Order: sequence, then structure tokens, then C-alpha cells
Amino acid sequence: MAATETRVAPELDGHGFVAYTEGLTKRYPPTVTALAEVSFAVRPGEFVAVLGPSGAGKTTLFRCLTGLTRPDHGTVNVAGRDIWQSPCELRLARRELALIFQQFNLIRRLSALENVLVGRLAHVPAWRVISRSFTRADRQLALGCLDTVGLLDRAGTRADEPVASLDPESSATVLESLRSAVSAGVAVVASLHQVHLARAYADRIVALRDGRIVEDTPASRLDAKTIEQIYERNGERTDP
Repeated sequence: MAATETRVAPELDGHGFVAYTEGLTKRYPPTVTALAEVSFAVRPGEFVAVLGPSGAGKTTLFRCLTGLTRPDHGTVNVAGRDIWQSPCELRLARRELALIFQQFNLIRRLSALENVLVGRLAHVPAWRVISRSFTRADRQLALGCLDTVGLLDRAGTRADEPVASLDPESSATVLESLRSAVSAGVAVVASLHQVHLARAYADRIVALRDGRIVEDTPASRLDAKTIEQIYERNGERTDP
């Protein structure tokens, strides 16, 4: 369903954005330019779907946006903070971020509940995470999150069988959960492989090709011709 999803809490910068990039550029030696002057912004309560063919720069964009990869040039601002200004700014910005990887990166020896509680690392002392000594309030919060996605009955089950892909019904459930978060004011940026899901659930489409933004438009305005242009590579169209 999604390669990567980033959720950003609605703490604003001076322009009313929860996150934005400006002139973002990242190169990999010897000759690969993964991102070239990428600029876009996300407002609170906005669902942005990132589209593009393989190699377009989507993964690098998410890694730069969340502080996992340092860009060569450009600005990344999350929750009102320039995340590359200092390690402290990056650490504080990450408290406002939630990143879902394509492979999920679950800790298999932990239960579903404990995997959710690991997300409290930025808000509680490290010893609580290491010793799994979370407060009742944290556990209730984590149980509520599992209940939201229909996994409350699996809270005590170990995460030993992560699945890389979702069936259509599960995909819809996840996207409905993300829409609920958006309704609460959370900004969501998701890399989606299925164009029809992007059009159905996203408010806005940002399309990358060859490391550059080639389209930034409301999802309702994404037509067949634009989709074809997004996924066309070297004169040959690739399936979205």
C-alpha cells in the first residue's frame, strides 16, 4: 500500500506549516542526483500523497524529511524547527514525527503493545523503554492506538510475522485511520504505489521524477494525462 508514511503533529512554524523543504538536494557518488531543488510544504490536517516511478527520489525525500539522511543543500523544517541546525533541534523535531517504514521494522521479540510503546522513547526516560517499565497512562495510550487500527486483541502477541503487503481491505482500513488522524489536525505525507488510492484519500499530490517535483496539485485535479506524464521514463510509460 505505502512505501513510507510520515505523520507530523500540528505544531506550526511562522508560516503556518507543520513541515516544509526548500531547495532540497541530495547526491550520491559518483553521478546520482536523488533530489534536485525539491521544495514543498505541508499544512496541519493535510494528507499529501507522494507519487513517482522507482528511482524518482521518494525514499531519499522521506529520509531527508525525517532526519535519517542529511541533504547536501537545502532546508528541512519540521514543527517549526530547522532539523539540521543542531542535534538538539533534530531531536526535538523527532518528538513530533512518526515514521512508518515499508518493512515496518518491528522488534519481533516484543509484543504488539511493546512495539507501540517504543514510540514513547522521545517522551520518557530511556530506562523505561529498556526495562519496559511504562506508566499506566502510556500503556493506556498505546492500547488506544491498537484499538484504533483493530489490533487490540493482538496486544500481547509477538510481532513475529510482519507482512510486507496488505490486501485491499486492510489497505483501506489503514488509509481510513490516516484520514482520521488528518481530521484531528495531524499532517500525513505518504508514498503510495496505487494512484487510485492516492486520488481517493489524499488532499494533494506531489509527484517526483528524476529527483525533481513534476507535479504539485490537489488530488481532485489529477487526470489521466498527468498520471501518464508522471510515470513516463525515457519515452516509455511504466505502470503506476
